[in-house]
Amino acid sequence: MKKMRMQKSPVYLNLEDYEMTGEPIINQVRRLQDISGIFKNEQAFKEIDQEQLAYTVQAWMPVPEKTPGGLFFGVSTIYPGKVGNEYFMTKGHFHSELDRAEFYWGIQGRGALILMDHNRRVWAEEVYPGSLHYIGGHIAHRLANTGEKNLIVGACWPSDAGHNYEEIAINGFSGRLVEQDGEPVLIETF
Repeated sequence: MKKMRMQKSPVYLNLEDYEMTGEPIINQVRRLQDISGIFKNEQAFKEIDQEQLAYTVQAWMPVPEKTPGGLFFGVSTIYPGKVGNEYFMTKGHFHSELDRAEFYWGIQGRGALILMDHNRRVWAEEVYPGSLHYIGGHIAHRLANTGEKNLIVGACWPSDAGHNYEEIAINGFSGRLVEQDGEPVLIETF
């Protein structure tokens, strides 16, 4: 009998802070200055330190982008804070290949997954440790931190999904998550 060699994974996910190490890991950092235009209250946005961290994303992309049948894995950390009464959030996107779905799951903190279809119907799901979210194809999505500590969310998506940020940058979401009387409330904006 031939003895087989056991290999270690090229990527390690620390279950204490959900930081990934290894190769190949992509690290993205978004400061407030990188996400201008997504908050309604432009004056409040200008008054906040533009160097402040809004969110980070780590992604393990073990196959080239656009590879059919492959999967990517990621962890997003959205920092606590507000611009006016609007929570810190990600830019949000549709997938370039519109029929591609994605899974999110809550790891730490409290927040919301804001979803919008192509008819601009918007809704949100509460995100918390252990929550599991299926994001179907043709659905735009963004995360918002409604708590006082970092919101950490895991994700898994097809390697050929791509990201269409442009449509959201131009048209935005048709709803905004704001704090009213100390609670997160989704309000329709169109």
